[in-house]
Amino acid sequence: MACRVMLDTDPAPPFSPNARRRRETEGKRALAAHFDALAPARGRWKEKNAYYHRSLERLCRRFVSPGARVLELGCGDGDLLASLAPDPAGSLGVDLSPGMVDRARAKHPDLRFVVQDAEALDLPHERPFDAVVASDLVGHLDDVYATFRNLRGVCHEGTRLVVTYYNFVWEGVLQAGERLGMKMPQRHQNWLGMADLENLLNLGGFRVVERGWDLLLPLDVPLVSNLVNRIAPKTPGLRHLCLVHYAVAELNPRNPATRRAERPTVTVLVPCRNEAGNIDAAVERIPEMGKGTEILFVDGNSTDGTVPHIEAAIARNRGRRSIRLLHQTPRGDGGARAEDPARMLSLGKGDAVRKGFAAATGDVLMILDADLTVPPEDLPRFLEALEEGKARFVNGSRLVYPMEDESMRFVNLCGNKAFSLIFTWLLGQSIKDTLCGTKVLFKSDYERIAANRSYFGNFDPFGDFDLLFGAARLGLPIVDMPIRYARRTAGVSKVRVLSHGWLLVRMAGIAFVKFKWNRWLGRDRDRRREAAP
Repeated sequence: MACRVMLDTDPAPPFSPNARRRRETEGKRALAAHFDALAPARGRWKEKNAYYHRSLERLCRRFVSPGARVLELGCGDGDLLASLAPDPAGSLGVDLSPGMVDRARAKHPDLRFVVQDAEALDLPHERPFDAVVASDLVGHLDDVYATFRNLRGVCHEGTRLVVTYYNFVWEGVLQAGERLGMKMPQRHQNWLGMADLENLLNLGGFRVVERGWDLLLPLDVPLVSNLVNRIAPKTPGLRHLCLVHYAVAELNPRNPATRRAERPTVTVLVPCRNEAGNIDAAVERIPEMGKGTEILFVDGNSTDGTVPHIEAAIARNRGRRSIRLLHQTPRGDGGARAEDPARMLSLGKGDAVRKGFAAATGDVLMILDADLTVPPEDLPRFLEALEEGKARFVNGSRLVYPMEDESMRFVNLCGNKAFSLIFTWLLGQSIKDTLCGTKVLFKSDYERIAANRSYFGNFDPFGDFDLLFGAARLGLPIVDMPIRYARRTAGVSKVRVLSHGWLLVRMAGIAFVKFKWNRWLGRDRDRRREAAP
């Protein structure tokens, strides 16, 4: 998986908000410079892959009517926009690269093109467009979620958003093509699956009205390519191997019934053990959300000064922020014994979550791991998904975007991906990342989960599966929220590959018995009664 490179010159802590913004700005500049350098040779590269580009133009014309007002994001040299026969005065091409925009203006002087960042679109004087096209763009975006949400301001009820992208199964083939000089070189990209793309569109306020695949054979082989590419997208098994996948979406009208009369209060629960170096950053970086935000630390017998750091933060912020501290066990109850496997359930993160949620005062409950590998600045997105009725349970996902260097070991990454597939099947809802520490839900729903906990028992030292299993059993709509996962900057990881891996296998066994086996045997007849709100 591609990893984002650290900037050694950053004077700020590597994952502070200022450093994050600086890296994003530097990344945008580097991306623009990359395409500026490629602009003079863009025509030559397109000639090498003319069949692919003609096919892409044909695909987009299926969904964009001639004479429509069209906005193309990542327009490049403007050929795709011109092929759609749009309204010249009302259409617009946007690209981050000045070199590409200059080339587009020279090739298509009857159309309009501007240099802008698709992730921070600012078009105050434009009327809503009839169609928005983003072709082969999402892989270059740092924040796909923000891009889709910003597009709502340039759409009307009938606007069609057409998104095309490479199928991730072609990643190795395309990289080989670049090395052989057959394809224009690209920087590291997000390789999003169709499910990821649909989820991000949903979170952005769009509903997918059509999805599909195209172009199994992207080379022009006379009499063969057209036949294969006509049949393959309609053939089960073959269609998932096509190079291009696409989604056509429209604005999803908000349902007033899903929105509350006033904004909720929020509790951010931070379980911690030996995380003294992260406490101040957590307090500084957790944003104020909703009607008010409570930060609730639950300490698990720390021995490195974590508790004094929390107490000092409470004193510094008294009267400005609501910060509380709970102790998992009575003070002085032998922190060293927390490593005893027999005490994992009583001193693990799961116990901290249960005790913290029981004491929380917020209407919405959030978990934020104290290692801050999930950026606290992203927490408002989880709240937005709940408030807008996108879900009743928002699960963080680290497995969508490329990860920061050294943020997750390869064996952990493979295990997380494997278990995500297993638990998606077992729970009957898409779960991209079971072990991301950040999970968000309404307190009222958590109380229902807690009331039905006896069905599964006190089995989970992590806290993730207790919540996921309970939410799935109650039929709460679960949605993944992609986050950019960072390496920790203080403290040491609590993950133990072998022992925790075995516990994950045990969790999968419990889920199989409770969700599949009991249902097959008719032992789960009370599920509908328990699931009723």
